[in-house]
Amino acid sequence: MTDRAIIVAILILFAIVTGIFFVLFGQITVKKLRKNPKTKDVLGLEYMSGWDILNTAQALAMPRSWAKKLEKSPLSSIYANSTLLLKNTTKLDQVLAVIFYWLWVFTGLATILLVLLNTMGFFQE
Repeated sequence: MTDRAIIVAILILFAIVTGIFFVLFGQITVKKLRKNPKTKDVLGLEYMSGWDILNTAQALAMPRSWAKKLEKSPLSSIYANSTLLLKNTTKLDQVLAVIFYWLWVFTGLATILLVLLNTMGFFQE
């Protein structure tokens, strides 16, 4: 197997694990938050189905200082309210959010990097 094939296989594995965490986080945490009258309207703008899962994970996984800056920006309605979400989630919810969100970010960025390196001819046959 070539280096590229090994990297692609690892990224596919990460993508599968990320998908599993997406479903788990959505069913365990976001489903509960959608039913709560206090939190159902603070999950951020939903561009497409399931986007509120990403907004919620981002709000719970980002460092507090970054989340506060997003909440104070003119585009704050796009993002989930981290302060309210932290009050209404458990440690398990927050750990799931951190694992899911950063695995999702890493997998996406690594895939983009792999495509760019491949396009520039970094991997020779």
